[in-house]
Amino acid sequence: MGYLLSLSGAGGEVASSPQGEGQTENFHLAYPSGIALSALPSAQRNICNLFIFVFLIVSCAPTVTPALETQVVSIYTRPATQPWLGDVFACAPPEVAIRVADSPAEADLSLRLGEPDLLVTPAYQIDTEEILVVTQRQSPVQNMTVEGVRELFAGQNDPSVQVWVYAAGEDVQEVFEQVVMQGRSVTSLARLAVSPQHMSDTLNNEPNTVGILPRRWKAGDSRFVYTIPDVPVLALVDAEPQGVVQAIIACLQK
Repeated sequence: MGYLLSLSGAGGEVASSPQGEGQTENFHLAYPSGIALSALPSAQRNICNLFIFVFLIVSCAPTVTPALETQVVSIYTRPATQPWLGDVFACAPPEVAIRVADSPAEADLSLRLGEPDLLVTPAYQIDTEEILVVTQRQSPVQNMTVEGVRELFAGQNDPSVQVWVYAAGEDVQEVFEQVVMQGRSVTSLARLAVSPQHMSDTLNNEPNTVGILPRRWKAGDSRFVYTIPDVPVLALVDAEPQGVVQAIIACLQK
């Protein structure tokens, strides 16, 4: 006597029928609620058990989702615009990795304060900032006009006051010279700060000092005596932005 193994796809049944002498033995596979299997000769039982095992393994296997390919976007920030770097990371989609570049030439996107003297690539305003003339708390320097600030930094005011500036080419210094100095030269006795953090520390700790700070970098008990308002924070790219870079700029503008 032989057995015939069959599977009904709609009802989820597996049946075995003998092939001789009018005798019938059936087994029934019911899933997922349970499995009922009537007694079978050993060989047929092993075949059915193997079928059941393979069926359960295939049906329970999890769906594999292809991993997203990571896209790298390089960002360059000048020291004054480092506070906006956190916004860039927040705006990046999950499949994008942000790399901080060492120079604008290596970057897909650069951040700076104010427009450069020569702007030849697309630029998009993402925020505004104030640039402050700041003095140490105990300094005798009081609120000033733009003319008074210009004279002070040109070395034509109180010689006991030590002025601090940035290197030529730094975005903060460029804005200060465009708005305040207007072609006048800064005194050769000015001290040079290497970063806004260095400037902030100096103005808080050294008496009778005056310097230049973006508002987001002002800390401690130093006080400001003059303000350049509404300085644009710009995102610069080499060409019209596309794809992820375009999406990051749009997010930064919100």
